[in-house]
Amino acid sequence: MGYAWTFLVFRENSYALRIIEVEKGQQVISTGPYSVIRHPMYLGVMIMFLATPIALGSYFALPAFLLLPPLLVYRILNEEVVLNRGLLGYGDYCKKNRYRLIPFVW
Repeated sequence: MGYAWTFLVFRENSYALRIIEVEKGQQVISTGPYSVIRHPMYLGVMIMFLATPIALGSYFALPAFLLLPPLLVYRILNEEVVLNRGLLGYGDYCKKNRYRLIPFVW
């Protein structure tokens, strides 16, 4: 499920990268998964990483994977600073789409 969601995000947003930066000509994406939450790729990553220890039957590894959500929150907050500063229209998008990672929660 996490992989399918992440592939849907990449199909919708060709600007999705590992590095947080605004590229020349980049536009705000507000369709597809981006109409639900502002950072859908991170939701897919979180599903994949939290489900991996369970799928492999390695409950011992689960505490290590539980470190991922706080790291993603930190990255999201940093990414939003960069996008608000450099991506035209991102502030308006944030006002329309309130949820960052989990619909109706945050």
